[in-house]
Amino acid sequence: MNSEISSLETDPVLAVQDLGRVAYAPAYAEQVRRHERVLAARGSGGALIGEILLVEHEAVVTISRRPAAREHLVATPEMLAMHGVAVEETDRGGDITYHGPGQLVVYPIIDLERTGLGVHDHVRLMERAVLEVCAAVGLDARRDSTATGVWVNPPGLEDTHHPEGVHPRAGKIAAMGVRVRKWITLHGLSFNVEPDLAHFGLIVPCGLAGRPVTSLAKECAARGLASVGMERVKVMMATRLRELYVEAARAKRVRSDQVRADQTRATT
Repeated sequence: MNSEISSLETDPVLAVQDLGRVAYAPAYAEQVRRHERVLAARGSGGALIGEILLVEHEAVVTISRRPAAREHLVATPEMLAMHGVAVEETDRGGDITYHGPGQLVVYPIIDLERTGLGVHDHVRLMERAVLEVCAAVGLDARRDSTATGVWVNPPGLEDTHHPEGVHPRAGKIAAMGVRVRKWITLHGLSFNVEPDLAHFGLIVPCGLAGRPVTSLAKECAARGLASVGMERVKVMMATRLRELYVEAARAKRVRSDQVRADQTRATT
């Protein structure tokens, strides 16, 4: 167990826990349990604004309830069995994706009311954390205003006509998919650190035909950058996400205090 992460497990404001490698269904059940705990903290006025779960899933394809999502599963049952990949339905947003060893999945169970974030803000915050981790290891990753997630251009290529300079051959290094229940989030992001990228060929990732998938290991190797292992990425992502959510909650409190002060002045 990583000591830097385990030290945050009992944090009273935003706890972080590494669940290790676990199948999809038990991890979802754990999300629901943490969601109930965060909701209870809201009702009691406790300090807890959320919890962050870190997971590496056993190989699985997850399919949302979007009507066309199942059409993007291109593998036959026999192919899936040969690769040892399960299939699960999910209630998150988005389309279809793959999770497996070497991919960091982060589930921020965050009270949007207490952080003052909208759903769009929450997704952009997760993207920001991935972008900053990539930058910290020397990798230029980007947003794409036409497709949620984080993308990396092939070395030396950039599309000068794209608002963010994202090349058509850019690879998706991180995907986002969320659900919000009672203004507390479920699901989150997947960050390809060093997964088996061949498994993404079993699907049309996120329903985006012709858009490749990449990984931190692949892109660092292509640029001669030092490799960054899963344990280090876990610490970097957990630390930055925690900082960003706590900053948002603090800003929400400042705004609320200012509103109360203004109301008091108006009535005196």
